[in-house]
Amino acid sequence: MVLRKAPATALTLAALLALAGCSSIGLPGGGSGEPPQPRPIGASTAPVGGTCDTQGAQWAVGRAGTAKVVEDARVRAGARMARVLRPGQAVTQEFDADRLSLQLDSAGKITAARCG
Repeated sequence: MVLRKAPATALTLAALLALAGCSSIGLPGGGSGEPPQPRPIGASTAPVGGTCDTQGAQWAVGRAGTAKVVEDARVRAGARMARVLRPGQAVTQEFDADRLSLQLDSAGKITAARCG
């Protein structure tokens, strides 16, 4: 008597493949179906913070506006984000209490640190 295992094996394989499609392990976006959110260039894993406190970033005034200095100033100020303002650059004027703004001079040195 010969047992036919091929259909059962194929059915088991199909079921496993269907279940694997529901898995979120290793999928970008956590398997939620949402596209993965790109990480901003130079994004940090440092605490995100909240409302900006200008006093925490004053140490950066006079220093070169490098990515590390900008990020350290953001973290010390407790800001959620930081922007660098260069001479002659067009900027938005809306106030954002979670944002640190660092003004640079033409040599790339930070001349002012303020929230907003």
